[in-house]
Amino acid sequence: MSTDVPARPLAGGGGLVRVRLDLGYDGTGFVGWASQPGQPSIQGTLEAALATVLRLGRVRATCAGRTDAGVHARGQVVHIDVPREAFDAVRTSLVRRLAGVLPLQIRVRRAELAPDGFDARFSATWRRYAYRVSDTPYGVDPLRRHDVLWHQRPLDLAAMNAAAVLLLGEHDFAGFCRRREGATTVRALRTLHWARDDDGIAVATVIADAFCHNMVRSLVGALLDVGSGRQPAPWPADVLRSRLRDPAVHVVAPHGLTLEEVGYPSAAVLAERAQTVRALRSAPAPAPAPAPAPAP
Repeated sequence: MSTDVPARPLAGGGGLVRVRLDLGYDGTGFVGWASQPGQPSIQGTLEAALATVLRLGRVRATCAGRTDAGVHARGQVVHIDVPREAFDAVRTSLVRRLAGVLPLQIRVRRAELAPDGFDARFSATWRRYAYRVSDTPYGVDPLRRHDVLWHQRPLDLAAMNAAAVLLLGEHDFAGFCRRREGATTVRALRTLHWARDDDGIAVATVIADAFCHNMVRSLVGALLDVGSGRQPAPWPADVLRSRLRDPAVHVVAPHGLTLEEVGYPSAAVLAERAQTVRALRSAPAPAPAPAPAPAP
């Protein structure tokens, strides 16, 4: 089932109501958020659990960010549109009931009526991801092997941050994205910064209005090459300016990536935000800049 076209915001009343769900999951063993026939997905598993608890034939869930296979989430946001009477029947116990039906890899922390105009995907103003890397000689703590990547060379975080700052702002990130027909690759990158946590793990904090496919993992891959000395600090910015996929940019493994948080505007502008973003996301990507003519 596709979630590209969300249901229209509802006014409530005696028919359908829109419910916001806040959840986290371990993406290990799932094919990603989106449902795929015969494959275990976060969306399909969640929708089946909701249908069981709400006693409905089918429930459709729209998320804020469609994570890939193996990617985790702490702060995923979802909306569902369900009959008011079905929600009212389990309103105070929905979170507990879902905990009894869902696998341990998926936990819904909160379920509440959404404000008018709310759309989990198109009302969001920013998403925050974290990518975690261990560069110790021995690898990764066995208890963290599912959410930390092992990079076998020592990393220079100062060099990585020097390269990262050149990527901030609104740009066409086609050089770091997989193009999708009929969609733009222009994004506003607000934060891209590396720091070590208390365990010495290198953590990239990445915040943007939205992300195109493989964008975060490609950015991380480019910066890891800078941090290990394989590429100079200006190289990721050169790739950005080219607006062309560079085969030297490798997409790092998904398991180090976690969707940490999604931000929304005030309730008064939710519907307006959703309309504006829906139009922007369907705009075609700018054509790549032409290659320079050869010197005479």
